[in-house]
Amino acid sequence: MSQESLQQHRFHPRQYEQNKFVYPVVSRRSHGISIGVNLNPDKVCNFDCIYCQVDRRSEAETRFVEMDRLLAEIEHMLAYVSSGEIYNELRFASVPPQLRRLNDIAFSGDGEPTTFRNFDEIIERVASIKQRFGLDDVKMVLITNASMFHRPRVKGGLEILDRNNGEIWAKLDAGTDAYYHLIDRTKIPFQRILDNITDAAKVRPLVIQSLFMRVQGDAPEVAEIDAYISRLQEIVRNGGQLKLVQVYTVARPPAESFVSSLTNAEVDVIAERVVAETGIPSEAYYG
Repeated sequence: MSQESLQQHRFHPRQYEQNKFVYPVVSRRSHGISIGVNLNPDKVCNFDCIYCQVDRRSEAETRFVEMDRLLAEIEHMLAYVSSGEIYNELRFASVPPQLRRLNDIAFSGDGEPTTFRNFDEIIERVASIKQRFGLDDVKMVLITNASMFHRPRVKGGLEILDRNNGEIWAKLDAGTDAYYHLIDRTKIPFQRILDNITDAAKVRPLVIQSLFMRVQGDAPEVAEIDAYISRLQEIVRNGGQLKLVQVYTVARPPAESFVSSLTNAEVDVIAERVVAETGIPSEAYYG
């Protein structure tokens, strides 16, 4: 990958031209173009991860999701990307041929997207637009910390994803309760996250996304990775379906200065252990 392409992967702005909620990115984990949907423009999140790149110290320009505007931005962006017009723009002109494909519409943002009160409605309406464009092969990806899966409206939204080529990327950054609270800084119990992932994975296969890093210069201890592997095994043993584990490290400036990237070799070791000890396919991504 060229240095210019690498910089594109690292550049994930939440605003695009005049858009408030929808933005295109070259996604290394999607292997193509991902259309991002920001459901948390107010920057409110129920996690406060030490590696998050969102600047929560500055005031948000937009506080509420304007449903009609978001849907209009989705329509425009689907046409702009699927037609190939986007590659006439300077920012995307150097995207290599193998990445010139629309892979997904990704619901994420400056907070946890499933906390959006009309989560099931927005999923359904975006799915309808995607169908109207005839883009059945384009995924609908939910990037989530899995904290709200137990809520009825979120369960309903996940079921809509299931019917529309959906894929859930659930975050799991720890094996022990202490490390979970160190990294994710939340009042939500670790067991709720584990239970929610397991319950959701009993219904459909999930992708697990796991970010490991140095904290105050120290990589995760071997015992922490042992516990993390055990959590994956436990989910599968309890009937959860895990189709992929994405192991990655810090690639963009994090919230806290004491957080830094693992080496490529350190990321590889964790990814290789996942495959060897759980049998789940794994992909490694570097800083």
